[in-house]
Amino acid sequence: MTYALVRPILLDLNSFAHATGLHPEAVRRLVALGLLEPARDAKGDLCFPPAQVALAARIQRLHTGLSLNYAAIGLVIDLLDRIEELETTLRSLSTRH
Repeated sequence: MTYALVRPILLDLNSFAHATGLHPEAVRRLVALGLLEPARDAKGDLCFPPAQVALAARIQRLHTGLSLNYAAIGLVIDLLDRIEELETTLRSLSTRH
């Protein structure tokens, strides 16, 4: 069994919405679509790790910059993450030789 030495920093819905520039209802919609993955606090309210702020910014850039709908954004993010993994693997293999 492991124990956390410090409590993780989580943003409540309003703080997260403020940090991302999104309306709280827009944040809820992104959660419902599975684009953001919040935690829940003891009361069951949405809580977001700070890393989700960068993900929300990425979602906004894809939505506005490429005019992608939210269903397509999920696919594009998955593909971009996979490309990043493959490039990292390729770099580590090329440094070994």
